[in-house]
Amino acid sequence: MDPADLTPDTAPDGAPTPAFRRGRATPSAAPRRKTSRVARRALLAGGLVVLLTAGGSAAWAANRFLIPHVEVTDVAAYEAEHSTAASSTPTAEATATATTAATTLTDTSFSDGSTSVTVSTVTTDTLTYYVADVVLGDATDLRSAFANNQFGENITQTTSEIAAANDAVFAINGDYYGFRSTGIEIRNGVVYRDEGARQGLAFYTDGHVEVYDETTTTAAELLASGVWNTLSFGPAIVEGGQVVDGIDSVEVDTNVGNHSIQGDQPRTAVGVIDDNHLVFVVVDGRQEGYSEGVTLPGLADILLSLGATTAYNLDGGGSSTMYFNGQVINSPSNGGERGTSDILYVAG
Repeated sequence: MDPADLTPDTAPDGAPTPAFRRGRATPSAAPRRKTSRVARRALLAGGLVVLLTAGGSAAWAANRFLIPHVEVTDVAAYEAEHSTAASSTPTAEATATATTAATTLTDTSFSDGSTSVTVSTVTTDTLTYYVADVVLGDATDLRSAFANNQFGENITQTTSEIAAANDAVFAINGDYYGFRSTGIEIRNGVVYRDEGARQGLAFYTDGHVEVYDETTTTAAELLASGVWNTLSFGPAIVEGGQVVDGIDSVEVDTNVGNHSIQGDQPRTAVGVIDDNHLVFVVVDGRQEGYSEGVTLPGLADILLSLGATTAYNLDGGGSSTMYFNGQVINSPSNGGERGTSDILYVAG
C-alpha cells in the first residue's frame, strides 16, 4: 500500500475513463446468515462501546488524514508574488524554432516547436505501462500544480481535474505532499515547505535533475542554487545508470501507511535521460489478467531500458495516473481516478 491508500478508495468523480479500460469481475456476494434479535442487540451494544472508546482516535485520524488544512488559499497569486526563479535563456536556434514552428497535437504526441511530449504503451503477458518521453525547450516548461489551487494537507482533486484547470496537455500524479507535513517542497520556483526528512528529487532551471538528501540542506539553499521544482517521495531507484541496491526493502517514511510500497504494485516514476530530457512511466497494477504491477527493482529496470541514468519513484497505487490530450490514458487500479494533492505537467 502506498501512502495515499489511506484515503478513501471510491468510485471516480465523473473522471474520464479510457476507452480501452479492462473490466474486472465482481466477487459473488457471500450467503447471508440469520441473526437473532438478542445477537443483534449484543452486536449493536458492542459496536457502541467500540465507537465510544475509539471516538478520540477516530477524530484524530479524520483530522490527520481527511480534513483539509489550507495553508495557501490561492497558489497562483502566491507564486506570482513570491517566485524568484528565472528560467534558463533559450539558445538563438531554439528561439527561432519556437517562432517558426506551429503547435502540433496528435493522439500520441505534442510539440510547440521547442517542447515535445510523445506517449506510448508497452504491454507484456502480465504488465502494461505507459511512457511519456518529454523534451523541454526550457526547464521551466515542466510545471507543478496543486489540487484546488491551494496548498496544505488533505486537499485533493483527480489528476485530470488539476490538469484541466491548468491547461495541461500532459500530466502525471506527483508526490502526494498533502499526505504528510514533512519534506522540502519547492514548486515553480516558490518554497512551500522546508522540513527535510527523506531523499528528494530536484529539478533545476538549467535543465539538470539531481537526487539529494533533504536533511543536509534547506529550501532556501536549493532555491539559491537554481532549483525550480522538488519532489519528496522516493526512493531513487536508478543512480549512475545502475539499479540502486536495497530498494526491494526500503521504506519511504516511518509513519503509518508508508511501509508497504514493496511487491507488485501500480507505480509512477520519473527518469532522467539528459538535461531537459525526461521520461515518465506509469505502470498499471492490481488488475488480474491485464496488469499485475511491478516491484521497485522491476520499475528500475523499465527506466533503464528507456535510457534513464537517474530515476525516482513517486506516489503509486491508486494514485498512479497519466493524462494526455484531455483524458486519462492508463487504467487506475481503483476502477477510476483517485484524488491526489499535486501533479507535474506540461501546458498545451
